[in-house]
Amino acid sequence: MAYKYLSIGEMAKINNISVPTLRFYDSVGLLRPCYTDPNTRYRYYDIRQNARLDMIQYMKELGMELKEIQEVLASEDLRKIEAILIKKREQTIAEIEQRKVQRDAIDRAIESMERYRKSPKRGTFTLEYIRPRKIYGIETDLNFYDHDIDTYEVILKKLKMKLLEHNVPPVYYCNAGTLLKKEDFLRQRFVSNKIFVFVDEHFPLRNEVETIENGMYACVYLDEFGDEQEFAGRLLKYCQDQEYEIAGDYICETMTEFNVFDTEKRSMFLRLQVPVNFTK
Repeated sequence: MAYKYLSIGEMAKINNISVPTLRFYDSVGLLRPCYTDPNTRYRYYDIRQNARLDMIQYMKELGMELKEIQEVLASEDLRKIEAILIKKREQTIAEIEQRKVQRDAIDRAIESMERYRKSPKRGTFTLEYIRPRKIYGIETDLNFYDHDIDTYEVILKKLKMKLLEHNVPPVYYCNAGTLLKKEDFLRQRFVSNKIFVFVDEHFPLRNEVETIENGMYACVYLDEFGDEQEFAGRLLKYCQDQEYEIAGDYICETMTEFNVFDTEKRSMFLRLQVPVNFTK
């Protein structure tokens, strides 16, 4: 037997793969030993078969499946290889975008939890600079302030269904918000027919995204959905006492939800906020 022949163990070792992997390649016809010893019936690989094994490993690194590798190697058609690689490139680009969305969602979740831990206690008023934010929302035929949290859940579910229709990832389903027009907030007239979620630059329905401008916001924090109207009234009084000018629409933002701690209802930590100008 010439030195150029390698046992399956030697072939596996020099290529840094396992013996079972080589046995599998053999069983599916992807790479079979080329020589059988007539005396021992042991089978051996030719050292030149490393070139084909290198190609198999290279194609796997490009994301090709073994069935695809077997097909293109059997066809010896470069155009077929190119077509498969173009398809793999498109899939890889889509996966990268999906990972970016997931990464940003993780960052938002961490930020939300940190913000919750460091936020002031219930009923505390603050004056905060808030960066520009993007939202996606839907109009409803109900004023959910006329109903209880069960109706709010129904409306929230409609928003989620709308997102599902457009294959929007579930990572955008949290951190919902509602708003009152400036005039309604000033009159403490609670009428709202819009619910939204905060989104980012990766959100797929970009043409339907609105921007909330940056600015100074008077805020108050609370942890009970049913207390929003009372605390919104407190927020208005606080602005009046400080002689702040209401500069835009009021927002109720769900900063954090910890439903893992309460299976009976939505555990919400809310930030009520309204943009203000300073008259003094």
